[in-house]
Amino acid sequence: MLVDADNLDAGRLRLVAAELARAGAAVAARTVVAGHPAKLARLAWPPGADVRDASGWQSADAALAAAYVVDDAPLVLVTGDGDFALLAARHPGPVLVVGVSGATSSRLREHGTVVDPVHDGVERLRSWLLATPPSA
Repeated sequence: MLVDADNLDAGRLRLVAAELARAGAAVAARTVVAGHPAKLARLAWPPGADVRDASGWQSADAALAAAYVVDDAPLVLVTGDGDFALLAARHPGPVLVVGVSGATSSRLREHGTVVDPVHDGVERLRSWLLATPPSA
């Protein structure tokens, strides 16, 4: 899971962080969160999540792109902008995009299933997290 904390509002990020905590350490250990330090500090990320301070234009995107590992496991992208559309398009496994209903980039919608945790609930995110096998 790659989480762009600068790209979503605190309410949606809070729901994602809560689901990560609920899913457990194996999921958190496969999660990279990047964003401005002040935004990251407002949320309680679960132990095991790789939380990276990234200040400046596109620095969170760069940190997440560097953390991406190509495999055929399901990929969860927590973002709404199209910066990760190429990554989603080329990912060999299924892709879930956690974003904002109606505001998620059309380029991301073309290459993944979009869920908005506020409007759609967290059930689909929960099922993806629980179904994703730990990375080797």
